[in-house]
Amino acid sequence: MFIAVLELLIAVGLIAFPVWLWAGSLAASLSALMLLLIYAFAQIWKLERLERWLAAPQLHFDPPWKGNWLDVALRVQRLVKQLDLKAQAHEKKLNYFLQAIQASPNGVVLLDDHARIDWCNNTAADHLGLDPQRDRLQHIVHLVRDPVFARYFAQESHQGEVVIDSRSLSVSQVRKLSLQLHTYGDGRLLLLSRDITEIAKADAMRRDFVANVSHEIRTPLTVLGGFVETLQSIPLGPDEIKHYLQLMSVQSDRMQSLVADLLTLSQLEGSQSPGVQEEVSLPDLVNQVMSDAHALSELLANQNQGRKHALVFDRVPMVNWLGAKSELMSAVSNLVNNAVRYTPLGGLVHVTFQQTNDALVLSVKDTGPGIAPEHLPRLSERFYRIDRSRSRDTGGTGLGLAITKHVMQRHGGELRIESELGKGSTFMLLMPLSRVTPQTHE
Repeated sequence: MFIAVLELLIAVGLIAFPVWLWAGSLAASLSALMLLLIYAFAQIWKLERLERWLAAPQLHFDPPWKGNWLDVALRVQRLVKQLDLKAQAHEKKLNYFLQAIQASPNGVVLLDDHARIDWCNNTAADHLGLDPQRDRLQHIVHLVRDPVFARYFAQESHQGEVVIDSRSLSVSQVRKLSLQLHTYGDGRLLLLSRDITEIAKADAMRRDFVANVSHEIRTPLTVLGGFVETLQSIPLGPDEIKHYLQLMSVQSDRMQSLVADLLTLSQLEGSQSPGVQEEVSLPDLVNQVMSDAHALSELLANQNQGRKHALVFDRVPMVNWLGAKSELMSAVSNLVNNAVRYTPLGGLVHVTFQQTNDALVLSVKDTGPGIAPEHLPRLSERFYRIDRSRSRDTGGTGLGLAITKHVMQRHGGELRIESELGKGSTFMLLMPLSRVTPQTHE
């Protein structure tokens, strides 16, 4: 800019000095003034062009000037480019931040200082039934219509969390949500949502489990207590004492079976899945189960003065199962013994084997009373019983199928149940072929 002023002064001097020599000082002054005015008008015109250039939606990268004005334009361009790069970097970081929140398994809702929805991720939209576009700037309490949340929102301090029911497609699929508000910025609110349905189910199962265990143990303890009180307070003959002691032994055995099954479940859930190093001979395993089943059938026949069951075992494939022998023995014996217990005396229990494309299937079919369809999905739950009184009569603990299901899952297999009222039931163990190897004879 200093150079431009110097050039102007030189130009004025070169023009005004000859005029002064030729026409005097007044003419020289007027000519110098005219020159300055022309220069000023030229600069004003260039400033107007610069203003129009700067006001354009997008700056041209070839400004139509030379000299000092070109330098000004180039400097403006550099500043604009730097600002654009910074804005792009900030926008990129913001997009990464939003993508991270969008990928969060928890719901996130940003509320303005009037508690209106400014932004939410897809998880929150799914949890709370929101539309991220349509519901923007809507008050959160108007959309989350739950009295529990409304009371929580109205509190001055939002310590802790509140649990509400999420919007669900059906009554049987109600989800539980945990909501919590946090203050940030200038009076803004952050609403976090978390699906705790599975946690709530697990908690309910834990409560049911404790209640069921207490109930199952209380019954034999009550019976034992009654027998002990009878023996202590009433004089009895040797035969009566023997009879009472036998009944007490039955209740004691029942509690021992219950505790043993509980310990088995605990070990299954708390240990790693079995490897494939141990080979379990399927024929040997089935022979042991068959011997136990015959003994159980004979015991039930003697107790109830009836005919033994017809136990039919098809030819066992000469293969090994790869896994934990004790667990596999428990799974197979649970199915066969259950079939014996729940099939009327003289009925048929048929054990078969079949290989599919991906599994070796061991099936236990009985001619018992059958199971109604509504009970089938819950049969493998702990302590789930169709008829509690009948289960006590047969001596079951209510944990056998739960143990069998866990064993098969740990071995990569599956427990399947098919049944029809009045036509018996079929329980199937599907062992994946990756855990089945042919036996080699040396």
